[in-house]
Amino acid sequence: QVQLVESGGGLVQAGGSLRLSCAASGGTFSTYLMGWFRQAPGKEREFVAAFSRSGGLYYADSVKGRFTISRDTANHTVSLQMNSLKPEDTAAYYCAARRIDSYGYYYYTASYPYWGQGTQVTVSS
Repeated sequence: QVQLVESGGGLVQAGGSLRLSCAASGGTFSTYLMGWFRQAPGKEREFVAAFSRSGGLYYADSVKGRFTISRDTANHTVSLQMNSLKPEDTAAYYCAARRIDSYGYYYYTASYPYWGQGTQVTVSS
């Protein structure tokens, strides 16, 4: 099964940028659909961005136009480029994976059985 390790979090001022990376190992990368979620203190984990089976991209309305998800198949990594960051983007960000033949909506945390440990993003005002 796949293991996921996130990196790239940190402290940034509002309006700044960060790039998160997720390294996948232990599985056949092409057989997994990848996504990013985040969880702020006291809140439920929420969807941020994900790939569809057809290779399309999905984004939460709150990040659309500011965040970009991408993947490097050769290096088994998925990235999340975050621009124009806002204080409300402050959260722990998690990389998630599910098998390409699995069922479930892309925006449900329950659709993803594999998770990284998370990386903290803090945006100061």
